[in-house]
Amino acid sequence: MLDYTHEDWKARAAALNIKGQAFIDGKFVDAASGKTFDCINPATDAVLAQVAEGDEADINRAVAAGRAAFEDGRWSRMAPGDRKAVLLKLADLIRANLEEMALLDSLDMGKLVTDAATVDAPGSAHFFQWYAEAIDKIYDEVAPTGPGDLALVSRVPLGVVGAVTPWNFPLDMATWKGAAALAAGNSVVLKPAEQSPLSALRLAELAAEAGVPDGVFNVVPGFGVTAGKALGLHMDVDCLAFTGSTAIGKMFMQYSGQSNLKQVWPETGGKSPNLVFADCEDLDTAADMAAFGIFFNQGEVCSANSRLYVERSIKDAFVEKLIARAEAMQPGDPLDPTSKMGAIVDEKQTQGIMRFVEEGKKSANLVTGGERVTVDGKGCFVQPTIFDDVAHDNPLARDEIFGPVLSVIPFDTEDEAVAMANDSIYGLAASVWTDNLSRACRVSDKLMVGTVSVNTVDALSAQTPFGGMKQSGFGRDLSLHSLEKYTALKTTWIKYKA
Repeated sequence: MLDYTHEDWKARAAALNIKGQAFIDGKFVDAASGKTFDCINPATDAVLAQVAEGDEADINRAVAAGRAAFEDGRWSRMAPGDRKAVLLKLADLIRANLEEMALLDSLDMGKLVTDAATVDAPGSAHFFQWYAEAIDKIYDEVAPTGPGDLALVSRVPLGVVGAVTPWNFPLDMATWKGAAALAAGNSVVLKPAEQSPLSALRLAELAAEAGVPDGVFNVVPGFGVTAGKALGLHMDVDCLAFTGSTAIGKMFMQYSGQSNLKQVWPETGGKSPNLVFADCEDLDTAADMAAFGIFFNQGEVCSANSRLYVERSIKDAFVEKLIARAEAMQPGDPLDPTSKMGAIVDEKQTQGIMRFVEEGKKSANLVTGGERVTVDGKGCFVQPTIFDDVAHDNPLARDEIFGPVLSVIPFDTEDEAVAMANDSIYGLAASVWTDNLSRACRVSDKLMVGTVSVNTVDALSAQTPFGGMKQSGFGRDLSLHSLEKYTALKTTWIKYKA
């Protein structure tokens, strides 16, 4: 795939057999209402598919299927080694269909197909494999007791897990939730973002092919106000994992209180700071990664380093480096391997980004970008945009824009940089650039975020938890820690004759 041309990718995209029905109880089905909605390619404005518009009735069907599967033990009580084998096969199937999975995400939400083929789709396979391998390597506990008592402490699956995932990494976010929940022995009902449901539907089909039993992994596309709300309020959903905006995360917390007090694990918004100190010896790499940290995936990343704090003595030179990198990353057709940025997910998001940009032009120094553009006269594209000398209280530096817009803010002292970085309602991630080890440790300790990346940006792996603090939520994806939210601790106390 790495040697595919633009024409190669377009030909393969044209040959796709896209399925838009919901996947419930092991088969594709229409929405109970018969309604559908258009799935639109944001790069071309073309309709990709008619997708089932699931609502409360469809959520009810999916939850019932998940509950039946859980109760009869077809998955929840399957031997760990057998469950592992099924998820390993699913990982292999994702790899075997890598090209298709990459194309579905690229066409659906506008990301570069090269990124989807080298990052997203391989990542999905990797995470399924990682959690599969963990299944038969996690042990329960025996508590210390006196003679005649045996106290067993075990982690058990919760039952039916609801998952609501965002549109920016459709396949990967479905995987982050689904792989861990399935590995723990739960049934899953996934509601993907209405802007990008296609790869999740194909994932469900591959899961069935791998041997995931009917009813265990269900996907119901639809809108948040109907399908998403129904999942959040459902009395028979035991846990809900959510990635998306802070406002919607708060709504799911309310839905829990209004229904059955289900566990809710939100991973929500971010406005991640990137601190560059003058004692960073490799400013070229720092500039490369600062550009990557905000312009990768068109800036549609919850942990994007959208606030750049640069020590004043190097600020002007550093900004010049950034401008050169931004101007080399102009958007293009996501299926063109030479493109450096893709399309914004839809018209609504594009207009929202441009409102911030237009207001920013009145209050900050626009040094590059700042325009909406088209490719071949079509699509939702925004130039990589940098504002310099942004006031710390400017909305550019406070609000989550979720687009390719960077705010540069100078600082004079370490304490000032840390104070500004922490002065946010969000606490998802941060980056620190310095060659002073003491400073790296000191600043990292003070930053109130879920992940601090030192001399890199947005570091993550299957081995480390991902999530935030404050209004970035408290859910954790990835690592063995994520299994904790999909399981409950059960104590079994046995009296015996000593």
